[in-house]
Amino acid sequence: MGKVAVAFAAVAVVAACSVAAVMVGRRMKSRRKWRTVVEILKELEDDCDTPVGRLRQVVDAMAVEMHAGLASEGGSKLKMLLTFVDDLPTGREKGTYYALHLGGTYFRILRVLLGGQRSYLDVQDVERHPIPSHLMNSTSEVLFNFLAFSLERFIEKEENGSNSQGVRRELAFTFSFPVKHTSISSGVLIKWTKGFEISEMVGQDIAECLQEALNRRDLDMHVGALVNDTVGALSLGYYHDPDTVVAVVFGTGSNACYLERTDAIIKCQGLLTTSGSMVVNMEWGNFWSSHLPRTSYDIDLDAESSNANDMGFEKMISGMYLGDIVRRVILRMSQESDIFGPISPVLSEPYVLRTNSVSAMHEDDTPELQEVARILKDLGVSDVPVKVRKLVVKICDVVTRRAGRLAAAGIAGILKKIGRDGSGGITSGRSRSEIQMQKRTVVAVEGGLYMNYTMFREYMEEALVEILGEEVSQYVVVKAMEDGSSIGSALLVASLQS
Repeated sequence: MGKVAVAFAAVAVVAACSVAAVMVGRRMKSRRKWRTVVEILKELEDDCDTPVGRLRQVVDAMAVEMHAGLASEGGSKLKMLLTFVDDLPTGREKGTYYALHLGGTYFRILRVLLGGQRSYLDVQDVERHPIPSHLMNSTSEVLFNFLAFSLERFIEKEENGSNSQGVRRELAFTFSFPVKHTSISSGVLIKWTKGFEISEMVGQDIAECLQEALNRRDLDMHVGALVNDTVGALSLGYYHDPDTVVAVVFGTGSNACYLERTDAIIKCQGLLTTSGSMVVNMEWGNFWSSHLPRTSYDIDLDAESSNANDMGFEKMISGMYLGDIVRRVILRMSQESDIFGPISPVLSEPYVLRTNSVSAMHEDDTPELQEVARILKDLGVSDVPVKVRKLVVKICDVVTRRAGRLAAAGIAGILKKIGRDGSGGITSGRSRSEIQMQKRTVVAVEGGLYMNYTMFREYMEEALVEILGEEVSQYVVVKAMEDGSSIGSALLVASLQS
């Protein structure tokens, strides 16, 4: 019996050792897998790093490209388009005006009542609708017939119970895509962005297309201004505060405009305006510099996009793309480890993760990050531990921090060009006393990314102070302009009538 007991004991020891070996092996394998994702995260952090020195290099590059774009057509990645807006609203405008805004995700219609003084601005009946996806690659006629029909329904609601029939209405068309203007009320489409692909419209007069659609529906409405969304935001900013000289939009896409001296627009020598200045639409989404921190995910996203080798800056900072960068990082981690479980086929779908979901995960303050878990479940990733959810939040943070800080560098680049960064600008023409005297400068900012994503906004504003320094940044005011692009465009139409 003693020998049998010893044999059983030996077997038990061997079995226990085997189980222990398996457990240790699994633990080591798990650690190796976790080490893999940590290394991927560290690589992402390094590649997205934006120290202030690097940001200032981006600032300098932006200012130089602006100067080159003003010097000659095609001289820069920045188009630096003339808008023919040389007089901004004064506050003395009166009457009722309308605005239609076609953006990247939504279209808006609104009516504005003006009473002849800045304090009297009544925005009425704002309608905001998602753009039906089939319109984005339809035809010119289909798109503009839809917009005209939407305006007709808006007016029918207004006329219900009123005596406004037979009144000709002035309309501002806010068009958030690159246009080469021939006047304030006309311009041809240069190219589509933000996922639109109606090739037949390139080279067509956008205001004329809308006016023809309105005429087909017998609407007594006149397209009085064709306005970029940034110009609309600048217009509203200036209406409330004449120190507003820059406007930026951070939404589905991103762009900026600013007030430039006409004598600095070298490519249009002899350009005369009563104010001595003109609003320039930069189309800064296409800005590029070797100083921009580009990752392998950016390279792949660009190569697989419908506009490869184009809009490089926009693809790093705008709402259309941030979610997809995060998705690509998570997909790589799931391919190289099993911390997310079996690889979800949903993760391989481009743009399936929207930036508003990134914002929700990034700003999730629930005890066990339930919102992160919910969104991951929508992506086909279920039952991941809190440790993995925290990893996802960190990915969102790295991508968004880079976006916000690069956005700040873009704004600082504009301020440098016009001598509002404390340096006097990249070109002379200003006396030493003018350079030394810092002016109050207001930057109007609009767009869903800025308005709704708190961490993006905070990273941008924090970086702007870092770049400019405490002394100069106290003179720079960033003001949010909700619906500024639409309301400001209506103000521009009103200013043309006064």
